[in-house]
Amino acid sequence: MTNPPNPVPSAAGPLSAPSAWNVANALTVLRLILVPLFVWLLLREGGTSDGNRLLATAAFVVAIVTDRFDGDIARRWNLVTNFGKIADPIADKALTGAAFIGLSLLGELPWWVTVVVLVREWGVTLLRFWVIRHGVMPASRGGKLKTVLQAIALGLYLLPWQDVAVIHWTAVGIMGAAVIVTIVTGLDYVGRALRLRAAAKRPLP
Repeated sequence: MTNPPNPVPSAAGPLSAPSAWNVANALTVLRLILVPLFVWLLLREGGTSDGNRLLATAAFVVAIVTDRFDGDIARRWNLVTNFGKIADPIADKALTGAAFIGLSLLGELPWWVTVVVLVREWGVTLLRFWVIRHGVMPASRGGKLKTVLQAIALGLYLLPWQDVAVIHWTAVGIMGAAVIVTIVTGLDYVGRALRLRAAAKRPLP
């Protein structure tokens, strides 16, 4: 009786790490590439061209949509990579940061709003690195709401029809809500980080 041949390990087995060359990471890279194009379209001709503003808005929306899908694809198809973990949040912050700064440069958004948002975004990122050896701080529901509100508000501000009252005041209202949620969730992250470090230093019973 002959012994059965040894099974050949599958390349897609549970121990194999996904390649960085995958669809999810390609969408993240696309978002990074769209950032300078978006900034150029937004600031071109002083931001006064309706055509450029519509193209800038379209580039922003496409980039936001890729942010929605790349994470889902990575998790669903087991394509989570170290590159994606690093590049994805960088791409997100680069896109929204560019939009906030660009609108402030054009005088369409107060600089204090941009400063508050950017300090919160990068502050939370530093907090995550500060506590990473003690545990991971996942995104909260408030953080996800903040992201949605910022995206909608920025999209409305980017439209060239700010002289239309309903568009302008809707943008202002949603941006106001986004700023409030941004501050509240930022303080919540600070509290969570402090509690996480305190719990890690507490001696075991």
